[in-house]
Amino acid sequence: MSGGATVAPDRAQDTAPDGAPAPLTVSVRAHAWKHPCDASSLVDRPPTKVPQPPLPQDAQGWASELGAVPAGGQRVALTVQGTGEQAVVIESLYVRVIGAEAPLAWNAYAMGDGCGGGVATRPFEVDLDAARPTVVPKGGQRGFPYSVSRSDPEVLHITAHTGSRYVRWYLELQWSSGGRQGTMEIRDQSEPFRTSAMNGRPRYGFPLGGTTWFKREE
Repeated sequence: MSGGATVAPDRAQDTAPDGAPAPLTVSVRAHAWKHPCDASSLVDRPPTKVPQPPLPQDAQGWASELGAVPAGGQRVALTVQGTGEQAVVIESLYVRVIGAEAPLAWNAYAMGDGCGGGVATRPFEVDLDAARPTVVPKGGQRGFPYSVSRSDPEVLHITAHTGSRYVRWYLELQWSSGGRQGTMEIRDQSEPFRTSAMNGRPRYGFPLGGTTWFKREE
């Protein structure tokens, strides 16, 4: 299986104002596919130079090796856990867009082919095409705040999508615990998340059991 090296989940940057370690950790998976058929990537290479789609657990390494950018949408998984005895409240989660421009003019590669038509419901979504993108609960998922502790973590799935732009963005998690409060910047291995529309781009699929990419008729 050609999938690139496995990369450990990133850690969010702690920006607590009092200088002490924050009482929580956030593990980040920037390419947390619900299913390969839900995911596509833009890659600045011809199909002969792109290895076959990775297993979901190898998606981060595959994307890093190729400089791939999630196409159309990106599902980010955050595992939030307290580090001490006291509970920590996740007060809110904000989106910061630091750049938006025309979509990338790269080829689009589907991470799964022939998987059927099921569409999963995500707990939270972000519309990156909005004037002021926000994290919105979906599918009956309640909004913030949440409480976490060392023995009771939370896993948040954030699905960001764009139909018209190439967007660089990150998240800010605001927390409080006891008399302390702070903000964590959540990025993709210290870099902003990158998500691009793929309208009009050549699209390729990789059939189950196949050996090469094929051009998809859209």
